[in-house]
Amino acid sequence: MPVSLNNPISKNEEHKTLPMNHLSRRNLIKYAGLGAAAGLSHSYTSAASKEPFKIGVISAARDGKPQTRNGHTWHFAQYLHPECDMQALQKVYPPVVKGWKAVYRNPDIHFHLLPFPDTRITHYYDKDVNASKDFAAVFPGVQVATNLEKMCEEVDAIWMGDASGKGDDHFDLVAPGLAKGLPTFCDKPIGGTVAGTKKILDFARKHNTPIMSGSIFNYEWGMEAALRMRDSGEFGQIEHISASLHSRYKLENWMIYGQHPVWTVMTLMGAGIDAVSMYEYKDTCHAQITYQDRYPCHVWYGQPFERFEYNRTNVYFKKKLYSFTPSIEGDFAVGHKYEMVRMADAFRDMIHSGKEPNSHQEILEVTAVVHAAAKSLKEKSRLVKLEEVMG
Repeated sequence: MPVSLNNPISKNEEHKTLPMNHLSRRNLIKYAGLGAAAGLSHSYTSAASKEPFKIGVISAARDGKPQTRNGHTWHFAQYLHPECDMQALQKVYPPVVKGWKAVYRNPDIHFHLLPFPDTRITHYYDKDVNASKDFAAVFPGVQVATNLEKMCEEVDAIWMGDASGKGDDHFDLVAPGLAKGLPTFCDKPIGGTVAGTKKILDFARKHNTPIMSGSIFNYEWGMEAALRMRDSGEFGQIEHISASLHSRYKLENWMIYGQHPVWTVMTLMGAGIDAVSMYEYKDTCHAQITYQDRYPCHVWYGQPFERFEYNRTNVYFKKKLYSFTPSIEGDFAVGHKYEMVRMADAFRDMIHSGKEPNSHQEILEVTAVVHAAAKSLKEKSRLVKLEEVMG
């Protein structure tokens, strides 16, 4: 019987959680699904008998230019929709067909969560209307939206995805839905600047609208295990976290993707960050995140990896070092699907419950850390207090 994802890991059970030497990939997928289902503790049975929630998906731009194949709408939001036309996908997005058939839209890899019985993407908005038409062709039943205000009259919730944009258009894209009280996913970097993030959060609060923002790293299989270890207290408190990102560093990329490892620290250690110091060398950077009442943590953007994993996290408990990557049983694709599904499910839960998965303070502090680190670089890696950039 698998260990429930909402139960602490005991010393005797720890190795049962990921029995890599004893499970086939197929059995592990089943095992992961049962654990996920047990850990959610949400009840969606009543909603299943009603009409599905209608989701409006919005694709953000990058420097004013559409992201025609926005990975955070095409790849992340897709789990909110039960159907996918593979023939249409082959015509409009051929590079992903093999992976989608093998893993990402493979119905055998469902984690006992898919397909969601109560969500359906009904509208897709992109400045590039042709991109919207392609999305609508791949996901049957989706309408091409050309007006955000009109779309918000016809949907129940908003997913605003941004794979590589800078967040400068996010307020304009999510404000119509927030004003109407539609539960909203607003991708990172949520506001682009600290002021921009505050503007969005304040607007959501003004209209009493639940808003979700964060990182896919929050939903890794290993992250969930680390949280159980933390909450059980069995291994003592967390004394240090080293959160790394594989891809090579540039400052402009830090402003966008640096959010991921910072969210890793935030998820495990919580809000209340005091200051940040960062230095760079060629294509790598290191940031130290400090608290007044907790041990400091380390973010490394540009860590060398022996093989592709995208990120790695080391959690130093007082009595144990726990390390994890996105992979499940050595398979990055399966692990990546798991975190995407879990993130979509967290959004789904917010629609049902109205409860935001991350506090506004956490969201704001992550934005502030990224900008305080950039300020530190300009000032000889000085330790910059968050209050200096929070305004």
